Amino acid sequence: MLRRTFLATAVAMTALTAAPVQASESDIVDTAVGAGNFTTLVTAVEAAGLVETLKGEGPFTVFAPTDEAFAKLPAGTVEDLLKPENKDKLVQILTYHVVPGAVMSSDLSDGMTAPSVEGSEITIKTEPEVMANDAKVTQADIEASNGVIHVIDTVIMPGM
Repeated sequence: MLRRTFLATAVAMTALTAAPVQASESDIVDTAVGAGNFTTLVTAVEAAGLVETLKGEGPFTVFAPTDEAFAKLPAGTVEDLLKPENKDKLVQILTYHVVPGAVMSSDLSDGMTAPSVEGSEITIKTEPEVMANDAKVTQADIEASNGVIHVIDTVIMPGM
């Protein structure tokens, strides 16, 4: 019994430590695609023409909204943003989710601001929970070869 428990723990620990290594070999876009819960974000990045940028050298920090975060937007918002005539607005929103440099959760402090690639500031709160503006960080420090992803539960909007 003790032996099975030890083996199960060893296998679990190996799986946990192996996951970040695999993620860090992929860039931000490939890491998001592989995660499976960023389908809308990846579609938006493609529509905005930002794939090559986010596959670039970086480093970048991306506050990545999940599919569920995009689903919180008013009905029709995502479809409207994906239209070619709204590409500039889509680029503005998406680049607001990106901060230059690799900012790990250990680098964050309560009340700090981070300049986004879009140009506006993102306000970080660490108490009582980690937030980027009004979005809760649900998973932090997903390492990629060209930066880091922090998963958020709400799409954040510049100037809003």
